[in-house]
Amino acid sequence: MTDIILINEQDEEIGTGEKLMVHQRGLLHRAFSILVFNSNNELLIHQRTSHKYHSGDLWTNTCCGHPNANEEISEAAHRRLGEEMGFDTSLEFLYKFQYRTDFANGLIENEIDHVFVGNYNESFIVNPEEVANFQWITVDDLLEQVALNPEKYTFWFKKILKSDEFLTYVASNTILV
Repeated sequence: MTDIILINEQDEEIGTGEKLMVHQRGLLHRAFSILVFNSNNELLIHQRTSHKYHSGDLWTNTCCGHPNANEEISEAAHRRLGEEMGFDTSLEFLYKFQYRTDFANGLIENEIDHVFVGNYNESFIVNPEEVANFQWITVDDLLEQVALNPEKYTFWFKKILKSDEFLTYVASNTILV
C-alpha cells in the first residue's frame, strides 16, 4: 500500500503512514478534493465504485485523493485527476478545511482537505476501477438532489457544497448565457 502524509492541526507534515493503517487509526492526514466545471456551469461529479475502501457507490466531487509521501499536493491532484477521470486541466486552490467522520466499516477519515477548482470541456474516459458512473450537473440541481437524498453523497462532498467558499466561488463564476 501507499504511504500518505500525516500532518498536525496546522497542516504541517509530521510523518507518513500506510494509507489503510492511517484510516484504521483515524490519524490526521492531508487530502484534496477537485471540482471541475464546464462552460455550461455544470459540475462534474462521479459515483465511487462499490469496492472502494469506504463510501463505495456514493456520489462525490470530480476527484479526490491523498498526496503520497514526498509529493506536493498540487502534483497529486493532477496525478489523481488523470488516474481517476482520464484527463488533466489547470487547477486553482480554493480553500482547505478539516473534518473527521467514522464509517460503518470501522475506518475513519480525519483530514485537512485542500479543495481545488478547474474547468474542462473536452471528452474523457474514466477509470472503471475508480468510477462507477459520472454526470455533469448544475449546482442548483445538485443541491436539490443532495437535500432530497443526502445518504447518496459522500460526507466530505456535502461539507464542501455547504461551505461559504464554494458558494461564493459558484456565484462569482457563473457564466451568463
